[in-house]
Amino acid sequence: MGVNEERKGITDKTKSMIAAWISLISNALLTVIKLVIGWMFHSQVLIADGIHNAGDLIASAAALGSMRIANRPADEDHPYGHGKAEVIGAGLIALILAAAAIWIGYHSFEALFAPPAGGAHWIALAAAVVSLVWKQLLYLYTIKLGRRINSKGLIATAYDHLADVYASIAAVIGIGLVMMGQVYGISWLGYGDPMAGIIVSLLVLKLAWSMGREAIDILMEKAVDPAKLEKFVTIVQRFPEVKRIDRIRAREHGHYILVDLRIGVPGHMTVQQGHDLSRFIKHSIMEAHPEVDEVLVHLNPWYASPE
Repeated sequence: MGVNEERKGITDKTKSMIAAWISLISNALLTVIKLVIGWMFHSQVLIADGIHNAGDLIASAAALGSMRIANRPADEDHPYGHGKAEVIGAGLIALILAAAAIWIGYHSFEALFAPPAGGAHWIALAAAVVSLVWKQLLYLYTIKLGRRINSKGLIATAYDHLADVYASIAAVIGIGLVMMGQVYGISWLGYGDPMAGIIVSLLVLKLAWSMGREAIDILMEKAVDPAKLEKFVTIVQRFPEVKRIDRIRAREHGHYILVDLRIGVPGHMTVQQGHDLSRFIKHSIMEAHPEVDEVLVHLNPWYASPE
């Protein structure tokens, strides 16, 4: 790895850790704000959203811890690195989101059979709006950075923020409808809150399912997308010494990809020539695809068919 690549790796790791810390601190502040204001102004929807945020605080801590482990270099016990720690963290976040979705859905459904919500205060509405805007900005920030550096932990954290955006939308709608009901004397508008909560719970559950399935696929070492694999094939075929691709496999290992390649080369090539060819192929793939961390090339002898 060159100096520039090493510096880039350090910079990406630093940025990912900063983003994780921002998410953790933000969730802590929002949890306190929602619970305090919800308790002061008797806003059940804001208290529920605050409890949901407390779960996000645990998820952010899990993501931060898994990313710290994932950034450790390979060692004797983990020769392929610690990248899957991020995947485990993403799976844990998916479980927390699923539990939060079920909790929101259950209490929202239960509220449909209770008297409609009573009073609401504009400060509670303002807190929900601030949470909505804050979480949307955090989502855009973390998803952009997470996708750029291929960090499963950051991407999972971003989807956690997106789930909070949905929850905050429900809080804004619920409090807003109750306030409208107060102004116009329409009591049934108080049921807007639980209805919005049920919709949000389904959206969050869908997010959790998608995240959990991806985490399981990576842990089970599912092959990368065929389109990406075809890009690797195209690079290998540029080398005239490669007469045949016997097998090519690639799998995600957290925030990086491992590639296994078996190729047929002229049987008269020397060991040195084969070594140099393997090195050139490896560097070509890794330069074109920075997310690839290792390329293992196995050479098979190839001989032209007799005429």
